[in-house]
Amino acid sequence: MGERRKPELLCPAGDMERLRMAVLYGADAVYLAGESFGMRSFAGNFSREELPRAVDFAHRHGVRVHVTVNTMPRNGEVEKLPEWLEFLDGAGVDALIAADLGTFTLAGRHAPRCERHVSTQVSVANYAAARAWYDLGAKRVILAREVSLEEIREIRAKTPADLELEAFVHGAMCVSYSGRCLLSNYMTGRDSNRGACAQPCRYQYYLMEEKRPGEYFPVFEDGAGTYIMNSRDMCMIDHLDDLIDAGLSSLKIEGRAKSAYYAAIVTGAYRHVLDDVWAGRPIDPVWRDEVEKVSHRHYATGFYYGPPGQYYENARYIREWQVVALVTECAPNGAATLTLRNKFQTGDILEAVGPDLKPFAFRVEAIEDGEGQPVTEPKTPQMTLRIKLPRQVPAWTILRIERDLSAKS
Repeated sequence: MGERRKPELLCPAGDMERLRMAVLYGADAVYLAGESFGMRSFAGNFSREELPRAVDFAHRHGVRVHVTVNTMPRNGEVEKLPEWLEFLDGAGVDALIAADLGTFTLAGRHAPRCERHVSTQVSVANYAAARAWYDLGAKRVILAREVSLEEIREIRAKTPADLELEAFVHGAMCVSYSGRCLLSNYMTGRDSNRGACAQPCRYQYYLMEEKRPGEYFPVFEDGAGTYIMNSRDMCMIDHLDDLIDAGLSSLKIEGRAKSAYYAAIVTGAYRHVLDDVWAGRPIDPVWRDEVEKVSHRHYATGFYYGPPGQYYENARYIREWQVVALVTECAPNGAATLTLRNKFQTGDILEAVGPDLKPFAFRVEAIEDGEGQPVTEPKTPQMTLRIKLPRQVPAWTILRIERDLSAKS
């Protein structure tokens, strides 16, 4: 297999705030999209003015930027690709993620300074396919989500050592093979392969007989119905040593359409656990617990240890914590300035977690508004507040409260 190497931690950045969080909370690289040719059209994404600033911010923190150009463009769109690829090349983007062979070829011609990475949409699941893409000029292949650890080991052993292997290790899973699905197109007219998936696999389905309109029958014997295409979320934070041993070059966290809070917390959790595993230190359980404090569906280990089986019960998210404020600055004595995100009040027990800051709990003793006037329960989003923290914390520290917002049946 060759030399054992520490993999890159690659994190999602749906917009500038999420990019900032991923970078500050420990990403080695981020992946994002512009306003064209990206597979997450609802993620926010980056305008032509924002994208160079995003690259500059990431590079100043030693973080690489990968940009998705992984839609399947039609004839009328292909003619726009060369100019877009040249723009990304000039903006200093480090790598382009492509799923279409034509896009991949054009990237080699019009973005010569960018590495070319082959998207998971291509479904690379064997060493022959990986080698073929390498021969075409790929620096990295992002493996199909359906491959096992044993298959990754074989791919690593039978491909050139300088071909990088990337795989998803955390986040949403899709019922279709490597996300290549037409169900959304059929049911809603939104093309899942062009960044507009409506996620109909998460709907609750019943059976209706043609001659009995309005009479609905559960797909199996349960009065609550069944989510026949639903998937659990992937979580491999407990198995990073196995991922390293398999020879992966990059561990990818899914979630460009998810919140800045998600980007920060999941990035920070994997950063600390990966560093502990690599250094041979005992894993601090406080960081493992962080992935339970973001909105998520029930966790599983994907296909790494064999088929994960189906989860029929529901598609609801577990949401047990809510962000209440973001620290913008903090003095050495703990006097902090905040921006409000959700309401809280004096007497509440909050948790603080920040860039390289281990979570800690504290009670809110007093709150002042931006003018220094006391307030008991601020409610206006984005208003400036001041509170006293037990100690100094870095800017972009998140304050959260335990508050169960999970969907109820």
